[in-house]
Formats: sequence, structure tokens, C-alpha cells
Amino acid sequence: MFPTPINKSSRAINIAYRVALPFSILLWLLPLLAILLTSVRSIEDINQGNYWGWPTSFNLIENYQMVFQTTDMGQYLLSSLIITLPAVAGAVALSTLAGFALAKYKFKGNIWLLAIFIAGNFVPFQILMIPVRDLTISAGLYDTHLGLIIFHIAFQTGFCTLFMRNFIVSLPNELLEAARVEGVSEFKIFWHIILPLVRPALAALSVLVFTFIWNDYFWALVLVQSEEVRPVTAGISALRGQWLASWNLISAGAVLAALPPVALFFAMQKHFIAGLTLGATKG
Repeated sequence: MFPTPINKSSRAINIAYRVALPFSILLWLLPLLAILLTSVRSIEDINQGNYWGWPTSFNLIENYQMVFQTTDMGQYLLSSLIITLPAVAGAVALSTLAGFALAKYKFKGNIWLLAIFIAGNFVPFQILMIPVRDLTISAGLYDTHLGLIIFHIAFQTGFCTLFMRNFIVSLPNELLEAARVEGVSEFKIFWHIILPLVRPALAALSVLVFTFIWNDYFWALVLVQSEEVRPVTAGISALRGQWLASWNLISAGAVLAALPPVALFFAMQKHFIAGLTLGATKG
């Protein structure tokens, strides 16, 4: 039913695995390596067609300084933080409350409500483009940070609720019943019992949702127009000129845009892995 662990497989499979794994990693990292090299190239080097060769000169400081001096990259990064941090906090908070209710309370329509959360994850977001845009315009939220924050909270809550519900449902009901016998209120049960137990899941979910929202490009184009509100994903596309594209600056901007989610992952790596493997083994 399950694949055989690689350490228990035959010698031929082990050799093929050890050969294929480094090759696959190198193949996957090639585009990232190309972006890193392009971000330090000179524009003359790019115009001469040197895309994959070794740069003739390394303009590391010059290119990254120019991104901030000649573009609104600083404003783009700030807008992404203004949008992403409240959206992550709102989506995780609402989904934890909803997941607790769906996991530990038995009421009529519980399973149907959960099905609605699950079904919402399968709706293609492209078909929602016009209704969502019209809704934000009519509500006065078009081209605002608040509009994108509310939108991301609404659209991420479905996945986050399913994620948190699956973790909370595995917690023993005896802990909650013992607290209720002692007269503890439901909110204190949630705050002092549920939240500490699902802390690794909260960390894993926060990293995932931060990455989803930070890397969003489609809705950043649909719901934003001005430079003051535009997040970094849409801002990088604006670095491309009408007649000439400075690919060294675009690559440098892409590297800067990738740093926050990468830094967050390494900072939360321990909790992220613990959250993803929570409940995978029984002690």
C-alpha cells in the first residue's frame, strides 16, 4: 500500500536514487541560479546575449542600489508587508476559531458547513475576477490596502479552517471535558488548552499563508492600480519598461521579493516541520 523506504530497497534502486537526486536538485535550481547571476550582471553583458555564461563584471552593489534609487521597490515591499501581515493574522485567527468549532462541537449541519469550506478551495479564482472587482469598487475598497487585506482573509480562511480543523479534531476530548467540569469557560478552554497544543500547526499554517499572500500576483493586478498600494509581485512587472527591459534590475527585484518568505521559513523551520508532522507518529 505504501512505497518501500529507500533504505530497504534493492541496491540498484539505491544507486539510481543517489544519482538522480543531485541531478534533479541541480535541474530545479538552474532557474534560481540564472536569476542570481542576472541580478549582478551589467546591462551591457545582457545586451550582448550573455545570459547563462559567467558575468564579465559583478555589479552587485550597483544593481541592488539602483533598484531602490530608480524604482519604487521600497514602497512595493512596504505595501506587501502592510497587506500580508494583517491578512495572515486575520486568516489564521478566524480559521482557528472556526476549526475549533467544527472539530469539537456537534451541531446540525456541521458536516455540510465543513463541506462548504472544502468546496470553496476548488473554485477557480479566475471566474471570480469580475464579481470581486465590482464588489470592491461598490464598497469603496478598490485600490486600497484594506481591500486586499479583507479579500485575502476571506479567500484564505477556507483552506486554513480545513487545515486547523484536522489538527484540532485529533486532540483528546477528555481534556476539554475535564476543563468544563472545573467550570472553565469555552473561550478559556480555547485560549489556554487548544492554542498551546496546536502551536506547531499555527506556525506551519502561518508560514504557508504568508507565502501564498506574499507571492500573489493575479489579485494584485486586478484590485490595485496605484503605485502606493501595489505589492512587490505586481511592482516587479512594472519595472519592465515600454521599449527596454532592464533584466538585471528585474532579477535583483525578484531576489529582494523572495527574501522575506525564505527568511520566515528558516526562522520558523523547526516549528514548520513539527506542525507538518504533528500526529504522523504515535508515542
